[in-house]
Amino acid sequence: MRAITVPEPGGPEALVWAEVPDPEPGPREVIVDVRAGAVNRADLLQRQGHYPPP
Repeated sequence: MRAITVPEPGGPEALVWAEVPDPEPGPREVIVDVRAGAVNRADLLQRQGHYPPP
């Protein structure tokens, strides 16, 4: 599957679109098929250290 990974600390440029192994659900867990996702401005500012985490 494809996922956004963070191989090293940094700003938005550190986010990498990569192929990763499919997750294996544990007992009493399910896998949800996600069709779309997003990164918002607060996420990007937080990665740059300009927005405090909640």
